[in-house]
Amino acid sequence: MQLAKRVETITPSSTLAITAKAGELKAQGFDVIGLGAGQPDFNTPDFIIDAAMEAVKAGHTKYTPTAGLPELKEAIINKLKRDQGFDYDKSQIIVGNGAKHVLYLLFQALLNPGEEVIIPAPYWVSYPEQVKLAGGVPVSIITTQEKHFKITVEDLEKIATSKTKALILNSPSNPTGMIYSKEELEPIAEFCLAHDILIISDEIYEKLVYNGNQFYSIAQISDAVKAKTVVINGVSKSHSMTGWRIGYAAADASLIKAMTNVASHSTSNPASVSQYAAIAAYNGPQESIESMRQAFEERLNTVYARLTELPGVSCVKPQGAFYLFPNIQKTSDACGFAQVTDWVAALLEEEKVAVVPGAGFGMSEYIRLSYATSLENLENALDRIEHFIKKHIQ
Repeated sequence: MQLAKRVETITPSSTLAITAKAGELKAQGFDVIGLGAGQPDFNTPDFIIDAAMEAVKAGHTKYTPTAGLPELKEAIINKLKRDQGFDYDKSQIIVGNGAKHVLYLLFQALLNPGEEVIIPAPYWVSYPEQVKLAGGVPVSIITTQEKHFKITVEDLEKIATSKTKALILNSPSNPTGMIYSKEELEPIAEFCLAHDILIISDEIYEKLVYNGNQFYSIAQISDAVKAKTVVINGVSKSHSMTGWRIGYAAADASLIKAMTNVASHSTSNPASVSQYAAIAAYNGPQESIESMRQAFEERLNTVYARLTELPGVSCVKPQGAFYLFPNIQKTSDACGFAQVTDWVAALLEEEKVAVVPGAGFGMSEYIRLSYATSLENLENALDRIEHFIKKHIQ
């Protein structure tokens, strides 16, 4: 069958691919430790589950407005006011089927053919693919470990053109866990204002910050910057609700209206019961977030210490999210593998440990490891990785 040209340019998600391969091995009876998945290993808090069950019993199982329930929009507005001091109204909020879907709607509503979106690398795997699906052109800025994988105005000056429509910032970052400070964000914001570049601020890992570091939204800098920013967030990571598929965007009302029009002819509304669960998540007690954050912090500190002791491995300590992004090129070379992707494949085959090759994130010398699993699993995985390296090293 002859397919549309636009889908022929799309690269399959490397994170989903490695998770699928690990699943196949598990189904065959192998003891596989998966460090690839991008979701918390904690269950959704009970009070949220209870709210969803009550919604079902109350008959809240019908269509809702395309852009989300008014009550959920109000809960999101209150959350944004409480956490960042933002003032939005309901016309500036859209709720979608996860933050990924909201980003897809954004690019479909925003981009004309040939318009460019600047994406710092390493990046979340879906950013460039979604830009391409909307007819846009993803333009990468390759960052360095030495600069903690962050961009500067000097980087933007070298790459921005008259076709630049938007810049994506993901802080805390997937895959590096790096966080931009207010001082680092201010000149970037000034540059975007001066060059009429929309800022897309993906803040999905906002609540998962460790070791005294602080999250700061670029939209907090000024009203002018806020007006030029699309804030992307959701309950997936903060409340361990990945499967519920609720994310949102807060932005200029005209852009939200356009995104809503796209949604109305594609997915319609997000699942009604999930929306009621998200209302409870934002309006209810938040202690579960802190408990989960503390567990991730303990895991990070334990795993980072062991990982950086492995031969040839170098890694900047993450400040947030739940990933490590080490450079293992020297390790892979010493083990006799032509590419890091070959090293990753052999690790899964021989030691049954699944990690994600960095090529999917735009950095082929790296791998991504998720510490969203138990300390026992992490210690076991590192034992296997260490055994694998010692077995192959030349």
